[in-house]
Amino acid sequence: MDIINFPEHLFDNNYTEIPDLQIANYEAYKHVSKNKINLNKNVFSFLLDGQKDIHFSNDIVSIDHTQALLLASGNFLTTELVGANSYSCLLFFFSQKNINDFLLKYGHLSNPNNLNKTTSNSPYFVIQKDNFIIHFINSIQQIYGLNQNISQKILELKFEEIMLYLADKYGQSFFVYLHSLLINERELSFKMVIEKNLYTSLNIDEVAFLCNMSLSTFKRKFLQLYQESPGKWFQLKRLNKAKKLLLNNQATPSEIYMDFGYDSLSNFSTAFKNEFGYSPKNMMKT
Repeated sequence: MDIINFPEHLFDNNYTEIPDLQIANYEAYKHVSKNKINLNKNVFSFLLDGQKDIHFSNDIVSIDHTQALLLASGNFLTTELVGANSYSCLLFFFSQKNINDFLLKYGHLSNPNNLNKTTSNSPYFVIQKDNFIIHFINSIQQIYGLNQNISQKILELKFEEIMLYLADKYGQSFFVYLHSLLINERELSFKMVIEKNLYTSLNIDEVAFLCNMSLSTFKRKFLQLYQESPGKWFQLKRLNKAKKLLLNNQATPSEIYMDFGYDSLSNFSTAFKNEFGYSPKNMMKT
């Protein structure tokens, strides 16, 4: 039997750019035994009818319609058994970037000390369906037919919704599993330092120190991950944040210039004007 590539097998590839998040309904009307699956993205498999048996290199898992699976990308054999009417499931694909982004935003909800002591080598995480998950599946199915840009924005929200719910439902074991999916945890650690110090007064050399890197190594790593020099990237992010504060009358230029790493109001005003074409004082609403 030929190898089936997922999610590519389910889509006609009319996308100008393949989105990180994709959903698909999958149905079968006869038993299928040991399909060779090459899964190129992580996926939530919400089984609606029938039974699924999955053979991994070192494990086997079986679920029915009362359960769902979170599957890591990779190769496995899948056997699909028809239920009362068919075999059917809703598949919600997501990328490594989606995991990284979620952990960057919500990693503080886990206990980092326990993460260091426990590991998960399992390629799957079993989810027991409850009313919340049943309603979630129904809401996902309403996205079909919407404008592609709008559906992507909704899927971003729905992905965050289900991840937060599972974090609450399963606690630390869920975070341990998510960390096991990361291709490079050192990359995540690096990004966490960047995110936590984005809107502080620290300069690039000081942020590099917190990453346990020399300035030159830090700059190379930053350019590799963000495709831009750290000096330019930090400045633009911080100036945009300052602009928002000023526009909303939440602060004055003299109150915030040091918070964003400038040693004088003059230097802050010059950088602001060079970036936006007007001085920060002109942002203040009267």
